[in-house]
Amino acid sequence: MRRLPKSLLLACLSRPLRVRPPLPPLHPPPPPHHARPRRLPFSTQTLTRAPPPPPPPDAAAAKPAGLAFLEAAELHESEGDHRKALDLALRAIAPLQDSHGGWSLPVARALRLAGAAASRVGLAGDGIESLGAAAEIVDYLAPARRGEHEVAAVGAAVHEQLARAKMAVGRRWDAVGDLRRALELRSGCLDEGSAELGDAYRDVAEAYAGVLDFDKALSLCLKALGIAEARFGVDSTEVAKVRRLLAVIYTGLGRHVDALEQIELAKMVYEPLGLNVELSQVEIDGANIRTLLGRSEEALNDLKRVMKRADKVSEERALAYVTMAKILSSQERIGDAKRCLEIAHGIIDTKDSVNPGRISEAYAEISMLHESMGEFETSLSLMKKTLAVLEGAKDMQHVEGSISARMGWILLHTGRVAEAVPYLETAVDKLRNCFGPQHFGLGFTYKHLGEAYLQMDKHESAVKFLTLAKGIIHATFGPTHEDSIDMNQSLANAYGLMGRYKLAMDFQEQVIDAYKSCGTDSSDDLREAYRLREQLKMKAKGLRHAVFPANSLPVLPEHND
Repeated sequence: MRRLPKSLLLACLSRPLRVRPPLPPLHPPPPPHHARPRRLPFSTQTLTRAPPPPPPPDAAAAKPAGLAFLEAAELHESEGDHRKALDLALRAIAPLQDSHGGWSLPVARALRLAGAAASRVGLAGDGIESLGAAAEIVDYLAPARRGEHEVAAVGAAVHEQLARAKMAVGRRWDAVGDLRRALELRSGCLDEGSAELGDAYRDVAEAYAGVLDFDKALSLCLKALGIAEARFGVDSTEVAKVRRLLAVIYTGLGRHVDALEQIELAKMVYEPLGLNVELSQVEIDGANIRTLLGRSEEALNDLKRVMKRADKVSEERALAYVTMAKILSSQERIGDAKRCLEIAHGIIDTKDSVNPGRISEAYAEISMLHESMGEFETSLSLMKKTLAVLEGAKDMQHVEGSISARMGWILLHTGRVAEAVPYLETAVDKLRNCFGPQHFGLGFTYKHLGEAYLQMDKHESAVKFLTLAKGIIHATFGPTHEDSIDMNQSLANAYGLMGRYKLAMDFQEQVIDAYKSCGTDSSDDLREAYRLREQLKMKAKGLRHAVFPANSLPVLPEHND
């Protein structure tokens, strides 16, 4: 399979085309020799060395070659023959450019089709480039052709497929904007109460929830709920599905009572319909929320109902035991919690066919509980098993990133620094793509990576990542939060080890100022910060008995025989 020629996409991916002159007319008069109509910068020679073959035999004889190829490509796409669709879409682009102009809707349709087909046959990078080019064209056309159904429909399809392609490679943060743009275009060409528009609201709400932007997710989910209730009725499974998403969003916003209300309403739909799997899932969700509200006994009763109802080797039963183990562990009933984990682990290990998302969630929960009990090797083993389950799974890079970050932290704090670094580096890449550059989880991963480099005496790399961590953690929690103060102390330590004492002193002063503003509760920490400042001053003067940072040993004086 040949790769998409990148020259096909330069028109929409290069910076100069951001400033666009007017489109040429569809059939412009012959231009003077010194001026040429605007075109995408590629030729038929770029597509293939051989001349384009004739149009497909089933196309109308009078139809221009580009449109004939495009319609044939769309037919093959609808039949699931994505390789043939890709080939025909690529053949269509050059003649469509000649007949309609580069910045035209037919070219955008061909690029969309080529990008979607490329993504489906495993050419993810080419697919994203082609869909990105199509998106630029339709966004250019949309303002001038506002209200035209075809432009809006093609544009919505382009942006939605671009979002899916980005999600498939872990770029969830980038994908949200494309889904939002698809929703804007759909809302201009669909009836306000249509089921399709309701689905679009729900999809974008779910995308925002997936990157933990619950504020934006809430209003969209409420719109989706209103449309679903009006079209399907309040007791429908379609409405229950939206309520479950709304419960997730309310939980993310800390509105646990509202979240539990949505769970109870969803249960009222599933129970009379006998949808036991869905009922068990929402009861497990409800048990987690009740635990957050301090209602652990009610949560345990919910879980016992799930265990009684669910098949003995079902995923729901395993997840119920995991949730019960969390509750028992919080009650310091460690023995009972371990027995629950053993049962859950046994169920999961016996299943031949698993849902990667739900099973990875269970393994991750079990591993973190073992970690909380100080059983680090068991925890690491389960995390490795989780990554194996996720290997090749679509749309799960955010879970891979979180697990990798956790593994890196455990390895770092059990003295296996060299092993920790690859996991932390993987986590940085996946978390940044999934949650954006300012997510607090990314900040802590930067911090741990910086600490690892510091222990490996890679001071410049350590300072780079500690500085990135400081920016995120300070912005998230404020300068007087304990994690923000710890970041300043880490940077003071790093610069002190590098011998850059002025910078080290600046960060140590920030530590002191932060503890001063925290009141008497931080008096012990403030005394330690002052002590470290004095040690740092002595270090700067070259006194060999100075101890800085706090965990370093003083340099022993030389003995004169």
